[in-house]
Amino acid sequence: MDYDLTNVTYLSLEGHIELERYRYVYFFLCLVVYLLIICCNLVVLSVIHMNKSLHEPMYIFIAALLCNSLFGTAALYPKLLVDFLSESQIVSREACIFQAFLIYTYGAAEFTLLSAMAYDRYVSICKPLQYVTLVKMSTVRKLLFICWFVPSCEIGVGGILTYQLNLCKFKLNRIYCNNSAIAKLSCGGTSAKTTYGMIIFSIAVFPPVIFVIYSYIGILIVCLKSSKESRRKALQTCFPHLIIFTSFTCTSCFEVIYGRLDTNIPQLAAMVLSVENLVIPPLLNPIVYGLKLQGILNCIKKMFLKNKTHIVF
Repeated sequence: MDYDLTNVTYLSLEGHIELERYRYVYFFLCLVVYLLIICCNLVVLSVIHMNKSLHEPMYIFIAALLCNSLFGTAALYPKLLVDFLSESQIVSREACIFQAFLIYTYGAAEFTLLSAMAYDRYVSICKPLQYVTLVKMSTVRKLLFICWFVPSCEIGVGGILTYQLNLCKFKLNRIYCNNSAIAKLSCGGTSAKTTYGMIIFSIAVFPPVIFVIYSYIGILIVCLKSSKESRRKALQTCFPHLIIFTSFTCTSCFEVIYGRLDTNIPQLAAMVLSVENLVIPPLLNPIVYGLKLQGILNCIKKMFLKNKTHIVF
């Protein structure tokens, strides 16, 4: 196939496994997962939006995390669903780099948002008397702006460096685009792009991880000195956050290692693990926060009971 048509360079996504045989199975499973992600996240978002009692920093950060999940999945699933039903799985170079920008921005923003949530929990539990002054709504707005603006700038520079590469190969062994896979198609050296990518990955991952660990050590120390009831309430709000953060960090590290090293991982396992961050966290976030946090769970119950009552009458 000629991948340079009408001055537009096209890349072929070759990461699908037995697509001709299982295309409708893949399409159905992918559609179900995407609809579940949309529905679960929108339920929790609507509950937070409609209940003024939840218009507090902790719940606003949760809402931002769920919005980020919808943003990230919108960059993957629509294109994936179209590819499953298409005869050829191709994408223009510009669209490919843009998809990589959106997915990487989602990943980097996830780390910054989870760090902001850790800060909120740390101040709430370790410095409760200063919480109102340290975590004001103006502070929350500034943190949310930083959580999305800084990652988008960092990833944007990486996208520009990727666009400047001259490609001599046009087949990506992936089911979606990312910068490291595109860089492997380059004819020349990619040392500047690779170095920048590793620096940004280190900035995006290690400071949040260190900060979250520091925050939870402080929270743990306070909990050990507190009463049993205070300890239970603190752990109830912190445990969901810790689950989400640990899961996302592990899968992100795998994606970077797999994308940059020539590992002998079976293609099926590599394909599943490469999309895990766009399947598990977006599904897990609303379920964990919706079921574990009593404030959200109570509001969800009231909403469904109210709707059930209206249906009966």
